Amino acid sequence: MKILLLGANGQVGWELQRALSPLGKLVICDRYSADLENHLALSELIEREQPAIIVNAAAYTAVDKAEADVERARRVNAESVAALAVAAHKQGAWLVHYSTDYVFAGNKLGTYVEDDLTAPLSVYGQTKLEGEQAILASGCQHLILRTSWVYAARGDNFAKTMLRLAAEREQLHVVADQFGAPTSAELIADVTALLLQRIVTDAALGKTASGIYHLVASGSTSWHGYAQFVIAEAARLGMPLRATAENIHPITTAEYPVPAQRPANSRLDNQKLQLTFGLQLPEWEFHVKRMLIELNN
Repeated sequence: MKILLLGANGQVGWELQRALSPLGKLVICDRYSADLENHLALSELIEREQPAIIVNAAAYTAVDKAEADVERARRVNAESVAALAVAAHKQGAWLVHYSTDYVFAGNKLGTYVEDDLTAPLSVYGQTKLEGEQAILASGCQHLILRTSWVYAARGDNFAKTMLRLAAEREQLHVVADQFGAPTSAELIADVTALLLQRIVTDAALGKTASGIYHLVASGSTSWHGYAQFVIAEAARLGMPLRATAENIHPITTAEYPVPAQRPANSRLDNQKLQLTFGLQLPEWEFHVKRMLIELNN
């Protein structure tokens, strides 16, 4: 079985290289070998490689920059995904694509399920939603995996920013009125591999599994609670810090203005994925601890 991986050098893509390699022949593409803004080249790549599975871990993820860079965000997050989906349908391949909590407005009281009304607040969220819609319209077999608050030991992310700032400053201020589930690239990659393995080996599941799923760690916290947890655990591991968890102070979204509006509630319900594939997703704290141990070593 041949698997084509796009976006191989991002946080999720890097972990996918490890997780997917036992499943078959893995063709690895970064932004230079698979340009998501060249839709014809993407189609030709799929026609040439003829993969059984396409895993798209590439995206335009600069949320604030996208507000002024609308055309490029749409080319990468929507138009390229449409080209991939059409090519996947023609090839008879499965398409795995990662989407985001930002497709929702964030005004629901509880957790969002897969078929809740979408209403993105930002260009990033809108273009990611357009990518989802293009896949659904193509008719290809697909796994659209919405995730949230992604982090890893590799690359830039909120947790590593907090560690850097806590090493430089004694006091930090972090938004406390946005809620979600920090989800590690390691977890996303391992679950993706499990889903694909089960689809390939279980014919009945393979006929019914195509759809949208929420792939997030269990539980939830605020950005403020997340920052406090990261710094408390880092201190326990003996990492050099000036700030303590107690000196991370809560602020409101209004006190930290940014170009792109964020959903206040990014909590995604992961029960559909767990029940469909017979998995149990760990609480968010588990992989945060693993990442900090990796960084400390």
